[in-house]
Amino acid sequence: MINAAVLGSPISHSLSPRLHNEAYRFLKIDGDYSSFDVAAGTLEEFLSKKIVGWNGFSLTMPLKEEAIAIADWVDPLVSRIASGNTLVRQDNRWNLFSTDVQGFRSAWNLHNSASPSTILILGSGATARAAVAAFDSDQTKISVIHRNFGREDAMRASVEHSIVDFKPWEFVEDFYSFELIINTTPKYALDEFAPKILHQPAGVFFDVIYDPWPTKFAQNWTQVGGAIIGGLELLIAQGIEQMKLFTDMDLPTDALSEHLRSYFAL
Repeated sequence: MINAAVLGSPISHSLSPRLHNEAYRFLKIDGDYSSFDVAAGTLEEFLSKKIVGWNGFSLTMPLKEEAIAIADWVDPLVSRIASGNTLVRQDNRWNLFSTDVQGFRSAWNLHNSASPSTILILGSGATARAAVAAFDSDQTKISVIHRNFGREDAMRASVEHSIVDFKPWEFVEDFYSFELIINTTPKYALDEFAPKILHQPAGVFFDVIYDPWPTKFAQNWTQVGGAIIGGLELLIAQGIEQMKLFTDMDLPTDALSEHLRSYFAL
């Protein structure tokens, strides 16, 4: 039996239990996926009590960085982006992975055949570092709008090929020209920018938020004719990668993705 859960704080809003349990039902896998409210600074204590009977845990805020110092083994990608969202119990140790990076790629590729050449990322935290790693390429220029300038070195370290430049936290005309805009900021952070969207943008707005949905920014983006990808798309894509790790099985990715997207009415 697969026994897993999502950890974070707050956690009551998470749709991960619905997502994973529905996937187990569809795949006819004997499994259970729950949630635990685990506050910052308490992950190590929590894991010490969950050694037996658990396959792994999904991690959300504020645990994606904390887990790096606790895991017995850390995937090189996790080390590069300084963020891990999946703990797996393997060979009596906790191994840390990131499925956010592949999740971003899969969610984008589901709707677009070509890789974006210009990207604007809003925010510079753990999820933003996964986003820049996901689209890292010699042919891709990435700009970041954020408030915390102390995070710029970590953002640069997350890419191996792309050029990354940084801009202050303000709405600029560049919003209209980028092929892909990714919001990684907390809910309501973009509300101040929403009224400034006055004409149709050229690119796709990819919001990692799914609660509330649509956000004011996403709603205004679509009202002027802009294309969007919602946070549920990322949740499904990265969740499927987690299921592969938890089950150690080669799952039917396309069929499972189609089913889960239908289940959530996407």
